Amino acid sequence: MAGGGCSRLSGILQGILLASVGLGVWDVLFVYEENKCSMTYMFEYPEYLKIKLPKKLSNLYPSYGLYRYKERNSAETRKELKATGIPVLFLPGNAGSYKQVRSLGSVALRKAENIHNKFHFDFYSIDFNEELVALYGGSLEKQTKFVHACIKVILKIYKDQIDAPSSVAIVGHSMGGIVARALFTLPNFKSTLISLIITQATPHVAPVLILDSYLIDFYTTVNNHWILNEETLRNITILSMGGGFRDYQVRSGLTIVPSLGLYNNTLNVVTSAVPRAWVSTDHLCIVWCKELVLATVRVFFDLVDHNTNQITMDLKKRMTVLHHHFVTYSEKDSEDNPETLVSFPGSAATWSEIKTYEWTYNSPQFSARLPNASYFILPLPSEEELYSNLYCRTTNLESSNWIYGCTLINQSVCQEGIDLTGEEELLKMYKIVNFNVEKYRSFSHFVIHVSKARVNKQFRMECEYLTAKSRTMSIPITNVLSFGASVHRVLINSTGLIHYVQLQDFEKIYQAFEIHVESRCHSLHGKRADVYRFHVPWSHEDSVVTTSVPSSTVIYAKLHRARPENDSSAPELQLHTTRNCQYEITIRTSFCQVLGQLIRFYGVYLPTYVVANILLVFGRQLIHLYNEGNCLDFTIALHAAKPYNVIPFVNLAAFLLRYEWFQDVWSILMLPEIDILILNEQGISSSAISILLFLFGTAIVYWSGIFFSLLLKQLSSLWSLFQRPSVVKKENGLIGLQSSCVVIFFIIIIWTTCGAVVLVFGYFLYLLKVISFQASVQAMKGILNLAPRAETVEKIPTSSSVEEEEEEEEGEEEGTFRPACDFPEEPDQLNLDCPKWLSLSDVDDAVNTLKIYITILHLLNWLMLFSAPSFIYWLKNLRYARRLNPDPCDIVATILVLTMGILINSHSTSVKRSKLLKYTARIQHFLVIAMAAFGLVHLYRIPYFITFSLALYALCCLI
Repeated sequence: MAGGGCSRLSGILQGILLASVGLGVWDVLFVYEENKCSMTYMFEYPEYLKIKLPKKLSNLYPSYGLYRYKERNSAETRKELKATGIPVLFLPGNAGSYKQVRSLGSVALRKAENIHNKFHFDFYSIDFNEELVALYGGSLEKQTKFVHACIKVILKIYKDQIDAPSSVAIVGHSMGGIVARALFTLPNFKSTLISLIITQATPHVAPVLILDSYLIDFYTTVNNHWILNEETLRNITILSMGGGFRDYQVRSGLTIVPSLGLYNNTLNVVTSAVPRAWVSTDHLCIVWCKELVLATVRVFFDLVDHNTNQITMDLKKRMTVLHHHFVTYSEKDSEDNPETLVSFPGSAATWSEIKTYEWTYNSPQFSARLPNASYFILPLPSEEELYSNLYCRTTNLESSNWIYGCTLINQSVCQEGIDLTGEEELLKMYKIVNFNVEKYRSFSHFVIHVSKARVNKQFRMECEYLTAKSRTMSIPITNVLSFGASVHRVLINSTGLIHYVQLQDFEKIYQAFEIHVESRCHSLHGKRADVYRFHVPWSHEDSVVTTSVPSSTVIYAKLHRARPENDSSAPELQLHTTRNCQYEITIRTSFCQVLGQLIRFYGVYLPTYVVANILLVFGRQLIHLYNEGNCLDFTIALHAAKPYNVIPFVNLAAFLLRYEWFQDVWSILMLPEIDILILNEQGISSSAISILLFLFGTAIVYWSGIFFSLLLKQLSSLWSLFQRPSVVKKENGLIGLQSSCVVIFFIIIIWTTCGAVVLVFGYFLYLLKVISFQASVQAMKGILNLAPRAETVEKIPTSSSVEEEEEEEEGEEEGTFRPACDFPEEPDQLNLDCPKWLSLSDVDDAVNTLKIYITILHLLNWLMLFSAPSFIYWLKNLRYARRLNPDPCDIVATILVLTMGILINSHSTSVKRSKLLKYTARIQHFLVIAMAAFGLVHLYRIPYFITFSLALYALCCLI
């Protein structure tokens, strides 16, 4: 009873853990804002002109191609093959198409027509045959070399022009962005060939999944080159965009370009913070999202040097334009001097002095009632007064220049001033300025300019002097383990226009909160709208919400990037409010969002802990077989999988690596870096989360074990309908002539095609073996249940020889059962090929063998999953190359083929007699610790641990 109660309690716990994983996956895949992107449409039929490449280049890369985007009918297009614009090259990403360039190309064509084709851009795109480079890194270097060759081909097209371009701009989607940066690692590449790199949802920090060593080696080479050569590459401007929470394929924290930060040549943003967009995009949507495409095209056109009609070489201007369009957009042209000296019309205009610290202006309903120009002057508060900031915002104001600092005033009329409109920020429907008064003490007044707006279009302007401290309040966040039960509230009686609520101790990526803002207004004239912005000071990842007043709004606050160690700032909720309204802010932990953050950041590491649990099960089964002579069931053996047997050893090694003497020992042993240190560098490492992930892995293994067991029973029953089961023999030849021939054949396949092919075929062969074995075990159990004991049943005469009868009598012991096939009253068993006597030990040994088979099959499941990307890549490119080169699975496949014949024919009776069984069982624990240390991030190492474990077991069958 106690054992059954513990089993049920364990099942409930595993169910809760699995449900938590399911909720986290659900939150990542389905719980996010709706797609607010507008579709980009072509005005004419798009065409992709294939650029003829040199024959040598085409033969070297037969599956690749270079195309130029155009929008005309086919006849016209072929007449105008000559390019005269500014070259931009689009690089598609993982499984991406060269046709994805059409959104950028179409919008750029329309904008060029709007400026009467003073200059235009020629968009090129590369066809990478939609290769799965995010899962197989063996072709990344090949893609990089092809891009280098294509850049030379593109620039050669323009060689006859007077101002021929000497560089190209690159837009890279997904893995295309890392290929663009990899160009600079080529030995013969000239850095002057590229002026600007814009990447869309590119994982710059590290690959999402490290499924082979070629992928991580490529990343290491690229990132190290950019960091070590940051000074020589400082003239290369990079804009990196992350898609936000809608992009569950590449989280935005990975899209940050690694650098030392010595030079201001890189801008990292999340699309939810991009002005005039404020949208989160999925992994493909970021390519065609109209709001982002418009911003990107505007950047291209603003970066053109009108003297050369090419992209400017001025690094400062490049960064100014990028910040203008992707960080703080203002109506003032980014090319204008942000602080321009201007002269005012004086008494010819209408001047009014504002003598209060709070001011609101509503334009008349008809703009005809407005004077041609009106100026309002606001005197700066004296230093004795406590006001620290001037906050102004406008809606529907058409004028691009509207706020100035007055340097010369005469009788309430400003004579000269500095244009401060470049300091404004566009926030949804508001244009906002927030000036620190101390910074502008050289001015006597601020001047607000109101010009005649469009007919029938009203506008509103509000200003106030404020004390920043009085408008800022801090609120402690709720504990993650409160599960939403704990609530913190703050009440704001708003008499101003802006308030700040700082969220203290909000710094970890696994923290997630639901912020509820409820506004109530007693007397409100006309429609009003509020803007709430969740601002993260250490990263451009803000999110903006617009709501009416009064209203009830929910904001989900979570991070794309953990707070840096040297940063003490706190995220804040900025409330651009309506005067004379009350705001109640409630914050609580969102449990589902917390689970979602765990899966978003750590879900890729779950396979390591799942395989670790299976290996611990395998080791527990073998040690029980050695000590007790029988094998534990899969789910029972799983009780031995405890996180405290694994995680502390990894953390201890990571701790000792802080000391030089241990680092020296580590170097002597030639051990790789512990993966947890990589997570420390990214700011997402946590011992508690490691334990939780291990428990998640245990739950996945537990329920997958139950599901897999049921599935095998159903498949074995189906197998019995088509194939007559046979009683398992205790001793089989482990290595026969047939097995040897199959092994040789598979090795030839490995070295002539792809190792993953053999792993897939080997897996299905082993699966059929397990299904057949399961059917045989079920049949043997049926015989055992139906047959009476030999000592209580008279012998039935047979036609056997006397010698055979004597042998049967000698072998007859207590516990020996009469075979059911001798009884004609059991017709369903008549077709069973069985020995004349079947003992209980025969069935027990068969059951033990089956349990080990099932555990091995669990390991092979993951081995096949890890080899699937290479298999798919090879299959897709089979028409171009028969052999996959390089092949990440060749070594694993070779070792596994050599052991597969032994594994298929192994039996528990031979394993129990092995001299190596005890050591093989103990080694499994050390394998798990090593895998948790070195295979957490580097997932491609897991197949090696699995193969080593199976090879040891194969040795047990032989020795």
